[in-house]
Amino acid sequence: MAEFAERIKELRLEKGLSQEALGAVIGVKRYSIYSYENGRNYPEMRGLIALADYFGVSMDYLAGRTDKREVNR
Repeated sequence: MAEFAERIKELRLEKGLSQEALGAVIGVKRYSIYSYENGRNYPEMRGLIALADYFGVSMDYLAGRTDKREVNR
């Protein structure tokens, strides 16, 4: 299974977003997105929820705990 950093970058590129644009969506600077994608840092819970909601995936998918993107509701 892929790691968080790989998942974030893959999802961002699928949407055709720059790091700066994704940062604006979740309220962080471009450097934060860069750090997430390089495995240097991780978002706080609020950012993780915002990413999962924006991309329409589960937090387990982002964390690499499952390969299923679906959100269980």
